[in-house]
Amino acid sequence: MNATMIGKRIKEIRTENGLSQEKFGEKLCVSQDTVSLWEKGKSLPTTEILILMATTFDVSTDYILCLKDY
Repeated sequence: MNATMIGKRIKEIRTENGLSQEKFGEKLCVSQDTVSLWEKGKSLPTTEILILMATTFDVSTDYILCLKDY
């Protein structure tokens, strides 16, 4: 699992949904700073947040984790 690639995938999901880091974070109950750290590959979302992200934005956890390209 490559944190940088996952961060790019998270940013892609956020931008495709037309959200700022702040608004994306609000939907996931995390701060803008946390979203920034994810996107930079400096930290990773918890399992709970990963599941919330997948269900909120209608993507699979495998997609977020770069295990699948769809």
